[in-house]
Amino acid sequence: MKIILLFLSVFLSATLFGQNVYIPDANFKACLVGNSEINANGDTEIQVSEASVFNGAIDCWLQNISDLTGIEAFTALTDLNCRQNQLTSLDVSQNTALTVLLCGSNQLTNLDVSENIALEDLNCGSNQLTSLDLSQNTVLESFVCSGNQFTSLDVSQHTDLTVLGCANNQLSSLDVSQNTALQYLGCGGNQLISLDVSQNTALESLSCGLNQLTSLDVSENIALELLYCYNTQLTSLDLSQNTALEVLYCHESQLTSLDLSQNNALERLWCYENQLTCLNLANGNNINFIGLQFRAYDNPNLNCIEVDDYAWSTANWTAVDSQVSFSKDCNNDCSNISSLNELTTSKNLIQILDLIGRETSFKPNTPLIYVYDDGSTEKVFSLDY
Repeated sequence: MKIILLFLSVFLSATLFGQNVYIPDANFKACLVGNSEINANGDTEIQVSEASVFNGAIDCWLQNISDLTGIEAFTALTDLNCRQNQLTSLDVSQNTALTVLLCGSNQLTNLDVSENIALEDLNCGSNQLTSLDLSQNTVLESFVCSGNQFTSLDVSQHTDLTVLGCANNQLSSLDVSQNTALQYLGCGGNQLISLDVSQNTALESLSCGLNQLTSLDVSENIALELLYCYNTQLTSLDLSQNTALEVLYCHESQLTSLDLSQNNALERLWCYENQLTCLNLANGNNINFIGLQFRAYDNPNLNCIEVDDYAWSTANWTAVDSQVSFSKDCNNDCSNISSLNELTTSKNLIQILDLIGRETSFKPNTPLIYVYDDGSTEKVFSLDY
């Protein structure tokens, strides 16, 4: 009896060790066989024993793969990249150790990730998905589903999210109030009429253009560096708190005024095709706008742009309408230039602050805040040539 049991044990072990994974897609098989970390014995097949112990990454993107059958044998797999193939279905229910799944640019119509509770990075963009249940994927840090057909999206349980890309879907609403760690939000090309980002104080990049937004409040997003809010219904935009802003695309909207005098990190501005009547760019950083980094044409009611140096702007900024001139003081609703000798005598200056609230002394060519004894404050920018 002992001899028989020993024989059966050896037989079953040998059978399991020698069993090959069924991989019908020749391109997928070639990708796996060609990976020496997976195909440890260097033969022309992938054994079950090889697949089950592999705990690394499978990178088979852009390989013209139409069937990923065989992936279920890789139960310890942590990273799967199958982007830009011809997949119409994908079963990752056995890959419970997955932390990264990149399956974008395929032809998927459904995706079930309910068993992949360790997922941290999921990119399923550019498919044909209409919905996706993420209720089991609560440790997600990056989620991109752009270029699908989503009509709703629930990310309320994903408080670790730092990246959310859901552009070019059919979303009419988006709640990101629980995603307080969010640093990048891309939700352009949807049907949004409103967007509340007041809780997303860590945001560095916000792309919300090509929507139906009529208002946008970014006063709480003081870390914001990139703002894309073009092709919307916005008529006004207050960026006085966004002093870290480097790039602003607000073209093809309905803006009537734009004051960027506090945005001294700004290096690119596209505000063409609006209804601007005033534009203040006197922020001390104009020389970092070169050529077409500044575009303000097709604003027929804009006659004067407030700048640091009108001669430099005239020479370097040509993407404006023919009626536009540059000045240090356009004397319109966007103008806010003051100097020490222009202070009124009805109140006394008691403190000078920089833009982040630190007490400082008067400095030319630097945006400052004057605090007066009557409790009022005044933004001051004095040019010294």
